[in-house]
Amino acid sequence: MRHSSVISRRVAAAAVSVVLASGAAACGPEDAGAKDGTSGKAAGAPQKGGTLTVLNSEAQSDFDPARLYTSGGGNVPSLVFRTLTTRNREAGAAGTQVVPDLATDTGRPNKDATEWTYTLKEGLKFEDGTPITSADVKYGIERSFAAELSGGAPYLRDWLVGGDTYEGPYKGGKELASIVTPDARTIVFKLKKPEGEFPFVATQTQFAPVPKAKDTGTKYEEHPVSSGPYKVVKNENDGEHLVLERNAHWDPGTDAERKAYPDRIDVKSGLDEAVINQRLATSSGADASAVTTDTNLGPAELAQIGSDRALAARVGTGHFGFTAYLAFNPKVKPFDNPKVRQAIAYAINRTSVVNAAGGSALAEATTTFLPEQKAFGHTPYDHFPAGKTGDPAKAKQLLKEAGYPNGLTVTLLHSTAQNRLTSPEVATAVQEALGKAGITVELDGQEPNSFNEKRWSVKDAPGFFLSRWGADWPAGGPFLAPIFDGRQIVTNGSNYNHAQLNDPAVNKEIDEINKLTDLKAAAARWGALDKKIGERALDVPLFHPVYKRLVGKDVKNVVISDWTGVLDVSQVAVK
Repeated sequence: MRHSSVISRRVAAAAVSVVLASGAAACGPEDAGAKDGTSGKAAGAPQKGGTLTVLNSEAQSDFDPARLYTSGGGNVPSLVFRTLTTRNREAGAAGTQVVPDLATDTGRPNKDATEWTYTLKEGLKFEDGTPITSADVKYGIERSFAAELSGGAPYLRDWLVGGDTYEGPYKGGKELASIVTPDARTIVFKLKKPEGEFPFVATQTQFAPVPKAKDTGTKYEEHPVSSGPYKVVKNENDGEHLVLERNAHWDPGTDAERKAYPDRIDVKSGLDEAVINQRLATSSGADASAVTTDTNLGPAELAQIGSDRALAARVGTGHFGFTAYLAFNPKVKPFDNPKVRQAIAYAINRTSVVNAAGGSALAEATTTFLPEQKAFGHTPYDHFPAGKTGDPAKAKQLLKEAGYPNGLTVTLLHSTAQNRLTSPEVATAVQEALGKAGITVELDGQEPNSFNEKRWSVKDAPGFFLSRWGADWPAGGPFLAPIFDGRQIVTNGSNYNHAQLNDPAVNKEIDEINKLTDLKAAAARWGALDKKIGERALDVPLFHPVYKRLVGKDVKNVVISDWTGVLDVSQVAVK
C-alpha cells in the first residue's frame, strides 16, 4: 500500500523543531550523567519542591494534544499529557526504548501486526478526579482528525482503517470504527497494513485521553484536562507564558517514568537565544533554577564556556537522530550519471564541512545516512572512502570516466538561514572541496521558504542541493521510508524522496521490515537496507548534529536520552 504524502510532509520541516522546541527525539549524552543526578550539577540528591523556570525562544503554542507534533510524548507536553506508551526516561541508549505509560504494556499485536490491543492501568484519573477510560483515549484520537485541530502527527490517518476519510467527531458525531473499546480499560486499533513500530506512534500526544464532556474544541488548549503530574493554570498569548502546577490526582504509583520533582513549572517564551544563554550562564535569582528546551549553544558561546570549568560542568550534550546531507535529483543532468555522483562523494572534505557546521563539538562527520545509534540499526559503511579531507584525485578520475575530463560546472541550492545545516557556510565548504576536484560550484542561496519549496518539489527540484532529515522516533522506519520508498514520492506537494527512487525491491523490503514486531531484528534490516541503498550514491551524508545546552546552577538530575538528545524536564529537580 502506498503511504499518503502526509507522512512525508511533516518530518523534514518538523525534525529540527522536534528537538529545538519539544525535545521529542534524540541521542545520548557525553557528559549528561546518570538518572540519579549529574556530575558537575548542583550537589545533593534531587528533592521535591521549588519552581522550575523554562526559558525558550519559541512559544509552546497549540497546547492541545490533538495539535501538538511530538514523539515520546514531547518535553513540556508530557508533563500534562500521558499517552498509551512513552519513551523510557533513562540517559543514553536505554532511553530509546518504548515503555508503558497509561497502558500496562507496549501493546499486543496480532499475528501479522495489523491489530494492536492495549489495556489501561487501574486507578488512572484526570485532574478533576474522574477515571480515565479507553473511551477517553479513543475520543482524544478521534478529535485529532478534525480539520480545525490539525497539526499533529499524521500516522493514524494513514495507518488506521478508514483513517484517510474520517473527519473527526465534530461532524455528525461519527466515531472511527477501526478503534474499538470493548470495555473501559481495553482499546484495539485495526490497521490497513502491518506496522511493527506502532508502539512508537502510541507515544504521540494524540494518544492522550480527552474527556468528551470537557472538550471545548479549538479553545481546549487554554485549559486541557491533565492526565499527567501537572495541570495548566495559566496559558497566555498561545503558549508564550505557560504555568503548570501539581495535579493532585496524578498517582505516581501508575507512572514509573515522570519524577515530577518541582511544585511549579514556569515556561517563558519569546526570548532571544543569546539572552537565554546569558541568563542561564549568570544564573541569578529564579534563573539559577532554569533550563531551556529549545535553545542550543553556538560555537562562540562554547568557546567562552570552555575556559570556565564551572560553566562547562553545566553543559549537557545530546545527539538527535538527524542527518545533514547533499541530495541529488538524478532526473537532472549531469546527476543522472552515477559516476558524477560518486565523484562528488569522493571530493567532499568532511572536516571543512564539520567546521562550517560549528566544529566537532557541534557536528560529527558521517558516511552513513542512518544516525550512528543502535536503535536506528546503524551499520557502518563508507562506499566512497576519501578520508577526512576528501580524495580529489579519485574524483577527477571518475569525472573523466563519466565524460568530463576537463571538469564541469554545477549549481548548489542552499538556504540563507543561519542554521549550520543547510546554510551558506556549509555550502561554501562544499564549493571549496569540489573545486579541488575540478568541479566548479555556483551557489544558489534562497530564503528558507523558497529553498524548501524548491527542494521539496518533484517538478522544480534542482539537481544538487543541501538537505536534512530527522526521525520522529529512534528507528529506521521513519528515517529511510520517506526518503527512499517510491510510493511516497509526492508529485503535487512536498516530496522528500529527492532521488525519486522507486525500486520495487526497496519498497518490498520496507514492507517486510514493517511487519516485524521484534525491533532489534527490524533495526538490523534497516541498517542493511541503508548500506545497500548507499551504494547508489543517491546522496552524500555529511554530518550528524550535536546539541549542547546550558542549565542553571541549581538544576539537578539532568537526563539526556538517545531518544530526545535534550534535557528531559520530567526528570529535573531544583532542590
